[in-house]
Formats: sequence, structure tokens, C-alpha cells
Amino acid sequence: MALTSPSFLASKSPLLPRRHLLRPSLKPITAVHSADPTKSTKSTAAAASTSSPSIPTQWSLESWKSKKALQLPEYADQNDLVSVLETLSTFPPVVFAGEARSLEEKLGQAALGNAFLLQGGDCAESFKEFDANNIRDTFRVLLQMGVVLMFGGQMPIIKVGRMAGQFAKPRSDPFEEKDGVKLPSYRGDNINGDSFDEKERVPDPHRMIRAYCQSVATLNLLRAFATGGYAAMQRVTQWNLDFTEHSEQGDRYCELAHRVDEAMGFMAAAGLSVGHPVMTTTDFWTSHECLLLPYEQVLTREDSTTGLYYDCSAHMLWVGERTRQLDGAHVEFLRGVANPLGIKVSDKMDPSELVRLIEILNPRNKPGRITVIVRMGAENMRVKLPHLIRAVRGAGQVVTWVSDPMHGNTIKAPCGLKTRSFDAIRAEVRAFFDVHDDEGSHPGGIHLEMTGQNVTECLGGSRTITYNDLGSRYHTHCDPRLNASQSLELAFIIAERLRRRRLASRNPLASSRSSI
Repeated sequence: MALTSPSFLASKSPLLPRRHLLRPSLKPITAVHSADPTKSTKSTAAAASTSSPSIPTQWSLESWKSKKALQLPEYADQNDLVSVLETLSTFPPVVFAGEARSLEEKLGQAALGNAFLLQGGDCAESFKEFDANNIRDTFRVLLQMGVVLMFGGQMPIIKVGRMAGQFAKPRSDPFEEKDGVKLPSYRGDNINGDSFDEKERVPDPHRMIRAYCQSVATLNLLRAFATGGYAAMQRVTQWNLDFTEHSEQGDRYCELAHRVDEAMGFMAAAGLSVGHPVMTTTDFWTSHECLLLPYEQVLTREDSTTGLYYDCSAHMLWVGERTRQLDGAHVEFLRGVANPLGIKVSDKMDPSELVRLIEILNPRNKPGRITVIVRMGAENMRVKLPHLIRAVRGAGQVVTWVSDPMHGNTIKAPCGLKTRSFDAIRAEVRAFFDVHDDEGSHPGGIHLEMTGQNVTECLGGSRTITYNDLGSRYHTHCDPRLNASQSLELAFIIAERLRRRRLASRNPLASSRSSI
């Protein structure tokens, strides 16, 4: 079971002897600034698709350093960085290899249409908002969404949090300018501070140690919630948050929860066990973007049961839109670790490039290894996604297709705050399901930036948030998140779509499309 059954690792030290891994005489860690966002990337994609590098055969923990590394901070004191990495190398893993393997097996079922991935959490975790109640509330909303989706789809829901390690954020510009003052961009609390202050914006390697400690503490609490009775199905009627309790979505959830409760009462009366672990605990995994490579490298361990390397900072990692270059450092690092991997894909992705990237990261074509997380807006989804699905299918590759309806729908409000429209998010989800219906493929999951807090960061929803409401509870450090009510509303929309697909599979003449 995830979060409970560790697979013992060879040691707490990195895969290679520490003196080899961190010796200052080795190649230094360098950063390459992100490309100018105003310049077109079409020529780059075209070049990549026509002159793809051959799949490399040799990999080591340090081989990524020979590649071009985008989005890495520039640390002023390399000796200080080495000292921090040496300290981290003595720390225990955050997660265990056996848990990551279990997640990969589950994702393999989602690739075949037999399960559905629910992946959600903060845009970027922060040191300031590290609080047990915040962790509990986000976990609770994910539990609620999982029940709604499972009830509609009648299939297992794989719950994965953007939690316990989702700190680093890629930036479109390495610098930020305000009132004529130019400072390095905020890159996440594990790198620098969000205050527009010269000292705060200097990358500090010691922040990695604090991020590690917060990740471990967060995961420890999640383990307790997942296995200590809080996630028991008998508590399904008690998971509503106070501020959603009397809302439309809260009422819908209560109605569904009572139906589940009655079904469990029937099971108990019939002599069926409701005390089985599947009813009293839940599987829950963690994930984050693989961005800060020195941190990821030093937390990579060799699993003694398989001899494979696992990045033990999280169960699942993904490579972002800005760092997925075929010959880049991030892809080079990820191809050597055995964790299940995600690939963020926008409308800029060329189908042949995606096929090549999957070949590099999953040469054995193992189900569950690759999750393609599509983020491109509703209209682009209808135009671009079919070509990606056909290319991957034509190459015989097995992947789990997941929709990220958040990142392709970010806009700037008149007040200057970044926001997202719930209607646009819903439209992209609808397009995602429509395309898979048309292509005969499987919609394998949803990836959301969301929180259990009662924030006002995304527009719309049944409890309509307007432009004027944004400033009242706008707490995000980076991108706007769905609040609990909006998240639950979206879960009901997806559940209805899953229900229609389930019924259509029994009656091929019926349509699984709906008006959502």
C-alpha cells in the first residue's frame, strides 16, 4: 500500500559513493536561462523532430551535467552548495521504491481505461503556508473528489498529490522588474524568496534542506491521514469543509455520501466486512515537477530489491514544458530513474517529437511508466490532441493520457492579478473527453492546481467569483488555484462524463458526450 509499505533501499547514501558524487573537482552545476518567450519555438520543434539525437546508452547520476540545463538557479558559492548536498546525501529517502512501483502499476491500469488518475494540489508549496490544517483540507477535498469520481466511473481512482515536494517553479523570464528595479525571478521557496527584495531573491542552497524537512513532515501527516482512520469510507459523510457544507456542491456531495453510507450499511447487514483495509484506508502518492536537478540527484537511491535507481524525493515526477528538450539535462536525468514519469505537453508539441521523447524515457514501453499531461486550452485541444494520440498509437506506445485544464487558461484580470476562468477549465475538460471519444482512446485522468482553502483565485463556478472578488482571498504565490467548491464542482462534471462512457461501453450505440 502506498505510504505504508517501504521497499528497503541499499543505503541512505546516493547511488554512487558520496566522494564521487559531490567532489568539487567534478563538473560544476551551471544554469542556462530560459529562452525569450517572445521568440517563436516552431523552428526549434521542427529541428528536434527532424534531427533527434539517438537514444543514449550510458547513464549515471551525473550524466545530466554534460547536457544543457535550463531553469536552474545560479548559486554564488559553489562550496556552500556542495556542503548542502553532502548534508542531504546523509538524509533518509522521502518515499520508497516499492511505493513508486505500486503507483506505476496503477497508472498502467489507467492507460488501459481501467482506472482514473486524480492529481492535484498547490501550484507551489510555500514555507509561510506550511500548516497541518492546510494539508488536511487539501487532502480532504481530494478524498471527496475521489469518492465522486469513483461513484460515477465505477472504477478505481488513483489519488496523487502535488504535495510534499512541489516547490520549484519554472519561469518564462529569469528576471522580474518593478518600478525600474530588476531582480532575479522568484523560482520557488526551495530556491529563493517571493518578496521583491534583493537579498530574498538570491538563490540560497540551504533552502533545499528546509524544503526536504517540510516535505518529510507533510508526507508524515499524509500517511497518518491515509492510514489512521481519517480516510475510512465510514467517514464519507464527515469530509465536507465548513464553507462548502451549505453550497450547491456541498449539498450534492452530502446526497452522494449518504447513498454510499447506506450501501455500506447494507453490506454490513449482509455480513460483508466493512472493516477491510480497502474500506478503512486509502492509497495516496506524491508528485512534483523535476526541476531542481541537484536536489533530485542527491535524493536518488538504488533499490536493493531491483537494482534500479529511484528518485526518492517523490513517487512520481514530471518534466515540464520548458525543460523537456530531447537532449536536455532534465530528460537525461529522468531517463535513468525508475519512477513513473509525466510529460507536460502544450500545443507547441510536435507529434513526432512526443514519440521520440517517449522512446527516450520509456524504451521498454512499460505501461504506467509515462503519463502525458496535456495543457493547451479547449480549442487547441480539439485541433492538436488527435494528432498526438494518433502518433503515439501508431508507434505502438502505451501511455496514460491526462488533462491539465489549468495552465492553458491563465489570463490577467483588470486588477493585474493572474486568474483562470472556471468556464474555460470546464471547456477544456469537455474537449479532452470529446477527443478521446472520437479517437477511441482512454481519458486517463485529471491534473489540477487546487487547494482546500476558501480562496478566490479562479473566476466563476456555482458560487460565482467575479473580478471584484479576486482580491479578497488571493493567497497563491504563483498561479491561481481552484478552491474546494470549484474542485468539487469539476469532479461532479468529470464523474458524469465517466458515467456516460461506462454506460456507452455497455451500449455501443449510446453517446458518451454530454453538454458539460
